[in-house]
Amino acid sequence: MTASPLHRMPAVALATLPFAIAAALASAPALAQDATTLDAVVVEATRLRTVPAFDTPASTATIDLEGPRATADADVSEALRGIPGLLARDRQNLAQDTQLSIRGFGARATFGVRGLRLYADGIPASMPDGQGQLSHFSLAGAERIEVLRGPFSALHGNSSGGVVSIHSADGEAGDPWRLRATVGSDGTWTGAARLLGGNDMVGYNFAVSRLDTDGWRDHSAARRDVANLKLGFDLGGRRRLDLVLNHVDIPEARDPLGLTAAQMREDPRQAVANAYVYDTRKSVRQSQAGAVFEQGFGDAQALRLSAWGGDREVTQVLPIPPAPQRNPLHSGGVIDLDNRYAGYDARWSWSGALAGRPLELAAGVSGERQRQHRRGFENFVGESLGVRGTLRRDERNEVESDDLYAQAWWRFAPRWSLLLGARRSEATFTSRDRYVTAGNPDDSGRVDYAETAPVAGITFAPSEHLRLYASAGRGFETPTFNELSYRTDGGAGLAFGLRPAVSDNVELGMKWRTPSGGRLEAALFRADTDDEIAVAANVAGRSSYRNAGSARRQGVELSWWQPLGDAWDLQLAATQLEAEFRGGDPDAGAIVAGRRIPGVPERHAFARLQWNDGGAWSAALEAEAMGDVVVNDAGTGTAAGYGLLHAEASRSWPTATGPLRLFARIDNLLDRDHVGSVIVNEGNGRFYEPGAGRTWLLGLEWTFDRR
Repeated sequence: MTASPLHRMPAVALATLPFAIAAALASAPALAQDATTLDAVVVEATRLRTVPAFDTPASTATIDLEGPRATADADVSEALRGIPGLLARDRQNLAQDTQLSIRGFGARATFGVRGLRLYADGIPASMPDGQGQLSHFSLAGAERIEVLRGPFSALHGNSSGGVVSIHSADGEAGDPWRLRATVGSDGTWTGAARLLGGNDMVGYNFAVSRLDTDGWRDHSAARRDVANLKLGFDLGGRRRLDLVLNHVDIPEARDPLGLTAAQMREDPRQAVANAYVYDTRKSVRQSQAGAVFEQGFGDAQALRLSAWGGDREVTQVLPIPPAPQRNPLHSGGVIDLDNRYAGYDARWSWSGALAGRPLELAAGVSGERQRQHRRGFENFVGESLGVRGTLRRDERNEVESDDLYAQAWWRFAPRWSLLLGARRSEATFTSRDRYVTAGNPDDSGRVDYAETAPVAGITFAPSEHLRLYASAGRGFETPTFNELSYRTDGGAGLAFGLRPAVSDNVELGMKWRTPSGGRLEAALFRADTDDEIAVAANVAGRSSYRNAGSARRQGVELSWWQPLGDAWDLQLAATQLEAEFRGGDPDAGAIVAGRRIPGVPERHAFARLQWNDGGAWSAALEAEAMGDVVVNDAGTGTAAGYGLLHAEASRSWPTATGPLRLFARIDNLLDRDHVGSVIVNEGNGRFYEPGAGRTWLLGLEWTFDRR
């Protein structure tokens, strides 16, 4: 493992560069009241219908997925490269899903995604308790991914340290169909199909995909099947109905577990012995359905109604020895979860004018329900290990949340606009214990959480191509059921003593567009959190949590996209992030003020140079660099920083029915050993999840016109 190549990144220069540019452009001609900007893209995550993302006081990004890509489309982390402030880590372990964080929020997740809000075609992919997964995001049918960072994420409710939303393409008459297949290192292959089309009344987008891999690490074989169907109905009279159905099935994903530093040096591809002894693995199956209805009233008003429901089943085998399970309060080594969830959202919006200036208002109400049946079993029967044994836990958990929200955008002067909003969230967690014995008492209970999240931002337009903005707001995140599930004292029942984390966020930023198509964005940000939720212990795949006092996350982000002539494009992104504890909670255990928050790199950067002369060939070179990462609260261990290079190329041929494209990619071109992600506070010192060495991919894509 090598030292970080980012340790010399000049933070002061990075922070002041955009504002120096802003000062140079401030004397540009005045912006007319009704002038349009170069960027007219409306980002749905901002919940504004008529205001382009360029004019909002928020950090946003839109990733176009319709163009040719030289990736397997097997993991969302492939598409989320190059967004400042965002880290999407492929853990080389489908049993634990992608590790996603934004500005340090979500970095402590031992599996799945928490602290962030996820959406798929307008339907929440985060459950009411704040836990989410990316496994059912269908890249095969996707048109774009939107990312929202900063204070205005709080308008999405509980656990919204950031927002990631994927959108499928709308089918229209004459749309082509697409078939795609890849093969690669370690017995990995993918197959996908997207059937897209429709007529004047109905559009459809049906996408299916399969990933099958032996795994880069030992004992990490997995298969994942994803299906997504989107039907759009134009009902006339400014009425539209979208129906969304998706399904994911991961039958048995092997879990190689984390490694110690010594094991990393010895062989990063190995799995620990207990992974074989207990055959550690996870099975996941999820089905979800949703509907979105929109009704326009005249030219000014619109009503949007959405409803959804689904079921997610998870079974996981953990490497817990039989001896600890002799404790009558122990909940066993096999987790069996059945989550049923449903929700609705109703939103009214109006566009008009106030004092002769453009105004947009929105207000809504939402409610979500989650019913969880959590059972625990011993992971042994007699001498047989890694099998389902005697029942040790049986409880019915519920969470109910009800929210009210509103926001208003007003251009109160030719150069100035204001965005205000607030959201009131109330959530109730309830547990009913059905496993009561002489040595394991009734652990039923209930806890209520409530918070109001106000946000405000102002935007200044010195010229048609430049925006400067400032925003501030408050957000909060409750513990998820996974974080409530195990108490730090080893007792049975839920950890109802955990308090929600409340964060005050501020951001100062700029956005610049050039007539030639260049884009430059920068932001300075700070988030101060009270009652930070941190990992208390993480042993054998089971985690308990505590409130760790206050914390601060602050830093600077920079992104730049620039055409270099007719054939070349350059994309750059850089982030410097200081994430540290500010004060320990004496009742929860001492955490030294000033110590870094685990799982969060101080610096990371991305660069992509792409060539395409408009002909059959295209190629690209990517570089990414990551600073070191602390692995535990005590700060006694780190994962070293690293730098990686990737290369890709593709060639297209016209056919009578549509283009045929062959593409190839090599990741980690120089075959660098590195830590891809970490397991925070892992009790056995197995903090490290190795990143893959040099891997190759070869793919074929056929897009055929049915006309």
